[in-house]
Amino acid sequence: MSFSPADQRELYLPLVEGIHESPPWGLFMRNLVARTYARHAFIVVTLARAPEGQEPTAIYATAPRASEERPLDAHALNALNLHPYGALRPGRVYALDEMLDFTNPIQLTMQREGLEAMGIRYGRWLRVTASGAGDAWLVLVRYNEDFSATAVATLSGLAPMLTAALRTLVALTELRLQTAMAQRSLARLGSAQVAFDAGARVMAADPLAEDALAFIAEPDGVAGRRLRLTPRATRALEQACADLAAEGGSGGGSTVRAVLLDEARDVWMLLRPADLSLAEPNSAPAVIGTVRCDLRENARAAVTFLQSRHGLSFREAQLAHALSLGDSILEAGEKLQLTPETARNYSKRIYAKTGVSGQSDLVRLILTGLTPFC
Repeated sequence: MSFSPADQRELYLPLVEGIHESPPWGLFMRNLVARTYARHAFIVVTLARAPEGQEPTAIYATAPRASEERPLDAHALNALNLHPYGALRPGRVYALDEMLDFTNPIQLTMQREGLEAMGIRYGRWLRVTASGAGDAWLVLVRYNEDFSATAVATLSGLAPMLTAALRTLVALTELRLQTAMAQRSLARLGSAQVAFDAGARVMAADPLAEDALAFIAEPDGVAGRRLRLTPRATRALEQACADLAAEGGSGGGSTVRAVLLDEARDVWMLLRPADLSLAEPNSAPAVIGTVRCDLRENARAAVTFLQSRHGLSFREAQLAHALSLGDSILEAGEKLQLTPETARNYSKRIYAKTGVSGQSDLVRLILTGLTPFC
């Protein structure tokens, strides 16, 4: 099947670009409805790793001439017990009659009545799958007349493209999950990260860095951004990035630089050579910068964790967490409305249960464990 420029512009490009939409493929679905003269359409996307009970993603599209009609309901259509979607052969286009149960007259009557009530007399079904990692079902319906051979051919020709797009969507979904987990863990630690090239141009910044730091666009329409800093800090950052990029990590990971970004707020950035292994062309940064923000873990969650991890009582866990924040025993006890004697007794029990020798050892245990991730 040959692809016309209109196919590429109206269907294939929106299918590829629509992977990044949320939900995906909105423009593609609208264009497909227009090209096939469908009245209503939807695509349902399910991921094999989705939590049990999570609703699949459904994207609907309606022709302008049917905008006043009740939207097509994927749940209502599924309730008619048509041919199981999961049993459809991937890549094959099915007509409405192939979805009906002709072996059961009562069931068949119920299905026809239900379809008529939803304004469906003609339909086409297409299933695509991403090697068991995800499935998608595309449904187009009409009322007055059946789909043309050209419309069916268009849908059939889309099957390989839609399959490839689904596989890419599944892979991107997994990568986005990995990225979200990593960013959330760093944010819990108050760690904001920025990737720089050798010239100190920002290549990427995590959400915490976007909130904590100020950025400016490159002048004269040049692509990219830089940190908004004083001239002195800018020169220091540029020099550090150039030095680290030239060294290329020859120090075996021990080469770092510290740059004062904001003297008034005493904000420092730790710079180190980027040691990321990326396959994409021209995507590897030269330097990674890290800024620690004034954030600590959720106190309630931290106390709960310390209780379960070390067998502490609630009040003991409260005191242990307060000590990890830098308070002395008496200061922590006062904040918790404990008498000095009670605070000292609690601290002794905490040391015994956690197996540490004193307050500094307790702080080390807490800060190097899982508590900061609470």
